[in-house]
Amino acid sequence: MASSLEQIYGSHHAQRRGAGFVLLGDVRGAFLREAVGTGKRVLDIGCRDGALTASFAEGNTVVGTDIDSEALARAHATLGIETKQIDLNGEWGIAPHSFDAVVAAEILEHLYYPSVVIAKVAHVLTPEGVFAGTVPSAFSLVNRLRYLFKIKKGTPLEDPTHINHFTVREFRSLLEQEFTDVRVAGFGRLGWLARTFPQTFAFGLFFAARGVKPAEHSS
Repeated sequence: MASSLEQIYGSHHAQRRGAGFVLLGDVRGAFLREAVGTGKRVLDIGCRDGALTASFAEGNTVVGTDIDSEALARAHATLGIETKQIDLNGEWGIAPHSFDAVVAAEILEHLYYPSVVIAKVAHVLTPEGVFAGTVPSAFSLVNRLRYLFKIKKGTPLEDPTHINHFTVREFRSLLEQEFTDVRVAGFGRLGWLARTFPQTFAFGLFFAARGVKPAEHSS
């Protein structure tokens, strides 16, 4: 029997996303493909049906995880990748230092304690590994104006499964708890403005973190 969390996300994926749905897939896929590279063992946490995973699967050995078992079945059938059902809030059952890259594309905003999950990511990465992904830019100027006028539509607050919302500084600090080399950049329709002033103009944030800190210094 599916857990209540799996039922929530199974319904969410079916009603609000649909099979193969990817938000800004070309832009996000290109970033992840470059950040991950090839010849890597990659853990994709929250991969859903693999629609975005496809952008970096070729040339890599990918393990896709999600709470939604039906979505995972589609990912396996479509991409042929190994899949593993995991509640990211619980035990992962993954050996330490077993992946060269971990991807979290629009996942961390769905978690009660993202810092705990980031620590788990650091634990399963090799010392030279990379943690890459995207999160919504919840406090862009456009979103702040919408909030001012009590409008949720079109903002990260519109999605009821988004339970964390990050400023650029806060998000960078989260990653810096576990990694020595952290890069956060904006993306969106405003191009160079989004890249240069992510807190103000970005629709979403790219991130790539490297250099896992020794365990005694990690959270």
